[in-house]
Amino acid sequence: MLEDLLQPRHLLIILVVALFLFGPKKLPELGKGLAEGIRNFKGAFRSETPAEQPPAEKA
Repeated sequence: MLEDLLQPRHLLIILVVALFLFGPKKLPELGKGLAEGIRNFKGAFRSETPAEQPPAEKA
């Protein structure tokens, strides 16, 4: 079911609809904002992971 979802034809239709909704000037801005948000999310997730682990005790 998911393998049929991201075919090139479907992605093209999604891109055309987004172009009509947001316009050609706003679309690069939205892409940049989305990419920046994903980078921030990944960075926050990576920086919190080591801090959550308790320090190892020496025996």
